[in-house]
Amino acid sequence: VQLQASGGGVVQAGGSLRLSCAFSGRTFSAYIIGWFRQAPGKERDFVAASRWSATYYADSVKGRFTISRDADKNMVYLQMNSLKPEDTAVYYCAANPRLVTASAHEYDYWGQGTEVTVSS
Repeated sequence: VQLQASGGGVVQAGGSLRLSCAFSGRTFSAYIIGWFRQAPGKERDFVAASRWSATYYADSVKGRFTISRDADKNMVYLQMNSLKPEDTAVYYCAANPRLVTASAHEYDYWGQGTEVTVSS
């Protein structure tokens, strides 16, 4: 499995960004795709995950972020609205074929990360 994350950038607080994750190498529908983020000096935190049509979110992003899948394109998106300075981090997409989980250790495959900076 290969994952390629993109779409990061610099945005003002209150703004929006859409991150993309391109999946290849295996059957897309068989994998749970998660988004994680890591701020400088902090641990990698769960953001959202998608399995088929079901979605799951960290409490810190509920109501602001939306994860979606496009099965025709083997893509997963993370629409981020009402961004806050505390959302600043490197965002990673990850995949595993077993379970939906917020534990980064359960994900077998990782993209390279895309940086999001939210200015106040």
